[in-house]
Amino acid sequence: MKLADKIRYLREVEGSLRGMNRSMTQQELMRAIEAETGSSLSQSYLSQIESGARPHLTNTTRQVLAKFFRVHPGYLVDDPEGYHADLLSDARVLEDKVDLWLVSGAERFRRDPELRAALLKLAQHDRSRQCLLLLASMLDTPHLVERLTEILRPDKVEKPAKKAVAKKTARGRKEPR
Repeated sequence: MKLADKIRYLREVEGSLRGMNRSMTQQELMRAIEAETGSSLSQSYLSQIESGARPHLTNTTRQVLAKFFRVHPGYLVDDPEGYHADLLSDARVLEDKVDLWLVSGAERFRRDPELRAALLKLAQHDRSRQCLLLLASMLDTPHLVERLTEILRPDKVEKPAKKAVAKKTARGRKEPR
């Protein structure tokens, strides 16, 4: 992945995490960086980076962006040819990857605000990977999801279909109508 793509992606993720339902604009990003880090960057400089006209960041800019986006400064470079992020095993990197994946997934469900909000809430949790693993364990336990839904979200419990009314037959068995 190229640096320009990473910056655009981070603006998208940051906008979602801030509840904007869209990518942060370059101007919004510049204002947020100044407000939160005390450092200033120009919008034209960021535009040059995103367009590929400036393929490299200065060390100072890299540090400011890494601090703001909460990524390792080494992330803010072009990936070498053939590089696969899947080979990384550090727990924090894995947690960040899960969070980015969840935010990306949330954007795909814009038309389902409840699901989108749930994915974003999960992405904002400090241990989202553990939450997903817990969910998998819950799904392995028969009837647990239904029971928890009844307790935690009674307004969302699906009503069972009306059962066919049975009548007695001559042999005393019930048969549906």
